[in-house]
Amino acid sequence: MKRLNQYLATLAICVSTLFCGNWAIAQNADGFVDLIDGVSLDGWNIIGTASWTIGNGLIVGNSPSGFLVSSKKYKNFIIKAEFWVESNTNSGIFIRCQDPSKVSTASAYEINIWDTRPEQAYATGAIVDIAKVDPVPKAGGRWNTMEITANGSNFKVVMNGVVTVANGQDSKFAEGLIALQSAGGVVKFKKLQIKPI
Repeated sequence: MKRLNQYLATLAICVSTLFCGNWAIAQNADGFVDLIDGVSLDGWNIIGTASWTIGNGLIVGNSPSGFLVSSKKYKNFIIKAEFWVESNTNSGIFIRCQDPSKVSTASAYEINIWDTRPEQAYATGAIVDIAKVDPVPKAGGRWNTMEITANGSNFKVVMNGVVTVANGQDSKFAEGLIALQSAGGVVKFKKLQIKPI
């Protein structure tokens, strides 16, 4: 009987540790929700003629020109993304998109991913027509992280741990959809998470 009680006590500790461990992991996620799962396009709509493929935990865009557009609108948030591009890829993450059938910088904010953009001030790491970047971080040929904060009229962008936009300001669009762009070259997304603020 004594041995059984010891076994049950040990089992209780193990179960408690297991549940507490899972709870800690959930809390460490800090409220972020996955927007892509790498196996489907659930929650996204395709517009344009870009070729999108899903598999191996990735969403890959190739050929111009088109977007994946979220089916849900967001207002104030932090986005965390991991992406890979070629040196000449033209891509971007558009936020607060107003029109689900026509995504552009006239109706959304574009956080650019385009190392070779002719106007370098709005190349990779910039918010096109809102916040310039200098120097331009180079994303081509490697995996990159990007964190985008949109809080009211204030915007911040951090790429690979370096702030590229410290205090972007604009109040045209208060909320809207998110769109991933494929406008030339290959872009691969393996993580896209959002946390409302």
